[in-house]
Amino acid sequence: MTIDAHQHFWKIDRGDYGWLTPELKTLYRDFLPEDLLPLLEKNGVNKTILVQAAPTEEETHFMLKLAEENDFIAGVVGWTDFESDSVAENIARLAQDPKLLGLRPMVQDLPDDNWLAQESLAPAFEAMIEHDLVFDALLLPRHLPRLLPVLERHPELVIVIDHAAKPTLRDGVEKSWFDDMAQAAKYPQVYCKLSGLVTEAREDWTVGDLVPVVDHLFQHFGPNRILWGSDWPVLTLAGTYKEWREATKQLLSSLSEQEREATLGGNAENVYL
Repeated sequence: MTIDAHQHFWKIDRGDYGWLTPELKTLYRDFLPEDLLPLLEKNGVNKTILVQAAPTEEETHFMLKLAEENDFIAGVVGWTDFESDSVAENIARLAQDPKLLGLRPMVQDLPDDNWLAQESLAPAFEAMIEHDLVFDALLLPRHLPRLLPVLERHPELVIVIDHAAKPTLRDGVEKSWFDDMAQAAKYPQVYCKLSGLVTEAREDWTVGDLVPVVDHLFQHFGPNRILWGSDWPVLTLAGTYKEWREATKQLLSSLSEQEREATLGGNAENVYL
């Protein structure tokens, strides 16, 4: 089974997508299941993981309803306020829906770079462990060192680093990214999504531009801890669904058939489902 481990839907008039402004042009419209389903069918993708795009529980409920109505959505990575006094109760309530597979605070957008390393977030992480939820880590390279305390304090928490922490492909990937990702990969509970890379690359990106980053990920995480995703529709800023699928085939060409199957679906099934 092929699983797109990272995609989004949104309806503009819901009004809680603070980052989604008219300046983003092609993204500033509704993207819903009927827009994605033909692309999945044409590209041989069976299931998806639907990931939050707004920091509200209202959006999480919106996504859970879409998952209930559309069989191809295997589940949802939602949002809740990790700093709430009632975070444990809130996570327990959300986890009653079997389609909720994980949670994702939008760390990359928070003003405090050290937010993730706060010990005060422990109740949220412990509640996620209790309810078998995955922590999707939406990070920029500078946040990777702040992830390490979370890994040390909560070894039972399954963590997936979204978009490989967005290496700066456009301007040249800094050595610190290579070092920090290698360090994170030493923790067996950490996985990485092979997604979102082309939107970090130059406009006329080639597969060759991505090879050093992807090779580094496979060297350190191995083929059993990397999950393929599209990041659609954000992907459309840099290419089509088909173009990313074709690029992925080239990037995975040196893997065995079993390793490719794991990267393209088996790992996501093991982690989320």
